[in-house]
Amino acid sequence: MNPLAHLRQAGRRHAHLADAAIALAVFAATLLTAFAGRSAAAGGHSTAAIVAAALGCGVLIGRRRRPLVALGVSAAAAEVFLAESGGNSGVLILLAPLIALYTVADLVERRPGLILGSAAVAALALLHVVHKPALLGPQNLAFIALGGLAIAAGDSSRNRRAYLAEVERRAERAERERELDARRRIAEERLRIARDLHDAVGHQLALISVQSNVAGQALASDTAAAGEAIAHVKAASRKALGELRDTVSLLRQPGDPAAPTAIPAPGLDGLDELLASLRTSGLGIDLRVDGKAVPLAPAADLTAYRVIQESLTNVYKHSSRQQARLTLSYDRHELRISVDDPGGERTADGHADAARPVPAGRHGIAGMRERVLALGGHFTAGPRPGGAFQVMADLPYQPLDLAPEPAP
Repeated sequence: MNPLAHLRQAGRRHAHLADAAIALAVFAATLLTAFAGRSAAAGGHSTAAIVAAALGCGVLIGRRRRPLVALGVSAAAAEVFLAESGGNSGVLILLAPLIALYTVADLVERRPGLILGSAAVAALALLHVVHKPALLGPQNLAFIALGGLAIAAGDSSRNRRAYLAEVERRAERAERERELDARRRIAEERLRIARDLHDAVGHQLALISVQSNVAGQALASDTAAAGEAIAHVKAASRKALGELRDTVSLLRQPGDPAAPTAIPAPGLDGLDELLASLRTSGLGIDLRVDGKAVPLAPAADLTAYRVIQESLTNVYKHSSRQQARLTLSYDRHELRISVDDPGGERTADGHADAARPVPAGRHGIAGMRERVLALGGHFTAGPRPGGAFQVMADLPYQPLDLAPEPAP
């Protein structure tokens, strides 16, 4: 840092000492130029001049707290000094009101400060013309120019300070917005991971739960059925552990070995495998496809798979008839997915419940709805007459944030 910068910082830290040094320098320069080489006979007149100079310069010490008072006192004292000194050699006293002018333009409210400062320069210049005609020449013009320069410098200092304050406010606001955005992203990622865990691992755990019950019931009477159920449990457990390992690996710290950057996202191309797995576990699925299949964007493809997976898993867990109807309808703009459970949910006595409401805390339905609505689709789920339950989702082929621009 250069010496000038060090001096500027020291002035900011010790403002009153800096003002006192300025006042003393102006006072000393004024006396040296006004009375150097003067005879002692002028001493009677110089006492009042010295007092006026001391007052005009001393008031600068408090210029930051009372800028208008400093301007008025320094201007009046400077004129008294010029009148008492009896010559043009003491014009350096005018530095005091010029410094006060700078302070007024810098610290007083902008419009009043500029008006008062300009009026003070005009009044002093006019006073010089009236009482000191000799100052009408270059010295008075120089004073007017210096007064305008002092006002402009003070206004520039005000603008710079306001600019820096605005920059600091914007930086603080940007920092707050970055923190809020980071928190929002963390919340969205946490929700995404929760949905993925529920959709991927929850499906396999549901199969494990049902097949475990089947195996437990068949152990005593049907060893073959029990063995088949246990084999299903083993396969579902292995797949669930693999999906859980892939998901958890994303949460590892950067630089950890063998950390994948993405989980392979399933889509409708894996629908046959999903249906085969559920059919093998005992769920009867009637699949119907209307219209010509249209490739979906990756986000829509994943959402379609998750909706079908979650809906069929719910039928598998809750249906008394273990039967489901899956309909895929392709039209010009969207894919409509309909999953129907014609048998309703099982009650405690094993009969179908024709009017059981959907549990409010069911995360699967909430997750499906969030996925579909995020892509600009429509989602409904609820009981139907006769103990049935239906899930319907309309998915655009291209989500709203991925849709191509229309042709001109």
